[in-house]
Amino acid sequence: MNTEVKLERKLKPINVWSLALGSIIGWGAFVMPGTTFLPKAGPLGTLIGMAIAACVMICIALNYGYMVQKYPVAGGEYTFAKNAFGTKHAYLCGWFLSLSYLAIVPLNATALGLVSRKLLGGVLEFGHLYTVAGWDIYVGEILLASAALVIFGVLSIKGISVAGWIQTAMAFALVASVLVLAVFAIINPDVNFSNLQPAYPTGKSSFAAIVAVVAVAPWAFVGFDSIPQAAEEFNFSPKKVNGIMVFAILFGGAVYVILNTITASFMPWEQLLAEGYDWPTGEAVEFIMGKVGLIFLGVALVCAVLSGIIGFYMATSRLLFSMAREHALPKWFCAIDTKTKTPKNAILFVMLISLTAPWFGREVLVWIVDMSSIGAAIGYGYTCMATFKTLKQNPQDKKPLLKALSVVGAIFAVIFVGLLIVPGMPSYLAFESRVCLIIWCVMGIAFYFWSKKQDFKNK
Repeated sequence: MNTEVKLERKLKPINVWSLALGSIIGWGAFVMPGTTFLPKAGPLGTLIGMAIAACVMICIALNYGYMVQKYPVAGGEYTFAKNAFGTKHAYLCGWFLSLSYLAIVPLNATALGLVSRKLLGGVLEFGHLYTVAGWDIYVGEILLASAALVIFGVLSIKGISVAGWIQTAMAFALVASVLVLAVFAIINPDVNFSNLQPAYPTGKSSFAAIVAVVAVAPWAFVGFDSIPQAAEEFNFSPKKVNGIMVFAILFGGAVYVILNTITASFMPWEQLLAEGYDWPTGEAVEFIMGKVGLIFLGVALVCAVLSGIIGFYMATSRLLFSMAREHALPKWFCAIDTKTKTPKNAILFVMLISLTAPWFGREVLVWIVDMSSIGAAIGYGYTCMATFKTLKQNPQDKKPLLKALSVVGAIFAVIFVGLLIVPGMPSYLAFESRVCLIIWCVMGIAFYFWSKKQDFKNK
């Protein structure tokens, strides 16, 4: 490997755990109870489905842990695919994964406008410009999203240790706020947990309800795989990675279940959905704790959104840096800031691309994010297949259980892709997302042949 350009080892285990948790939990965790979990699975269906989904993701995460110990450098899935299958496979993996990470940065930034709409009465809805796909574009919301992107982009350039400790503070604030909400829901005498009945949506089998939640696993937990992207910056043994990823996934799953249960607890949950509340989780929190509860919910929301920006700034820039260092992208992307030892140009690129996104509206971003979810599944698949091949090449490692888990993980990765591209599946991509997918594929093929001509590929 071409490793003459290296990053500094400054991240502690708690920083890495925070990066993963902050990347896993975003805006969706606070709205999915009313839009997805309760309508499709009910309270118990969500609990069981999320538990199964967490187990599946832990199986996949153990593959990442093994490969990080073999290749403790930036790049994650791209590096694993390159060493196991060569540059073509690595490029395919890296191309899709880069969009998967990159798209989530502006998605989190634009979620700040949604926080304003939900909790602050839409104070930023001024300076209406135009409407895209039914989404109104406001100057106020663009300014807020842009400010967040610039501030956290600059902080990311200032050094991974600075970003890491900010991320740690926000992750702890997120978890603490959610736990406070859970405690008050338990002790509030007006909260009746008989409201959690029925356990599953009326007229829907328990199996179908549970599967509906398991189906969103790759998107609900995307972010734990940001850990391998930071492997080159660990100041601890890579052997600790398994535990860090497992705890991040478990905490993430717990946050999803807690928020869903709180939402379903303040009135019979099927009646809650029938009432047509704009934001059921917000209604539930205000009922349980009043306006103070909305403050805690707001803290959790903002921390989730901002930590997602930091986490995916890190993941995207390290992936681009690694691809450039291996000649899959122009060498401009692997430039290191001489003072802070961060991939400055890669971070700037992520910032500049992200700054254009708020002008297109959140609906267009959702199309791209839905399409780019394939990148996460592709990354899972390549990592699991690379683990299987690497174990075969290293029989002295003697890890029969992990070899079996690598096969299981690869199968689930194929299933996750199928859920997106096979008509009739619960997560089948919308027409607009399918168009975006075709465009991205064509761009990838064109750039690959152009890069070969320009001698950017690995030699």
